[in-house]
Amino acid sequence: MRSGNGWSFAVTIRHGDAGWDHYADGWVIEAPDGTQLGYRELLHPHVDEQPFTRSLSGVQVPAGIGVVYVRAHDSVHGWSDDRVEIVLPQGMP
Repeated sequence: MRSGNGWSFAVTIRHGDAGWDHYADGWVIEAPDGTQLGYRELLHPHVDEQPFTRSLSGVQVPAGIGVVYVRAHDSVHGWSDDRVEIVLPQGMP
C-alpha cells in the first residue's frame, strides 16, 4: 500500500522456528532485478506464534516498477530461493 513517503508492506511468514538456534530472522522487499528496496529484521524466534505478520513502512520503490518480491531469511539456511510476487496497485501516486 502506498503510504506517505513510500510503500508499506505487511508480510506473513510461517517458519518452523525452533528457538534461538534456528528461526526466521528477517525478510526483504526486492525489485525484479534483485535489488534490495527494504529489509525487516526479526529480532527473536516466534516458536509459539505461527504464522506471524510484521510490517515495514517507507519502502522506496522506483518509478516504473509495478512488481516487487518478498524473500525470507532464516538464521541457519540464509535466504530462501523462493520469492513471493507482489503486484503494486496501478494509479497510485
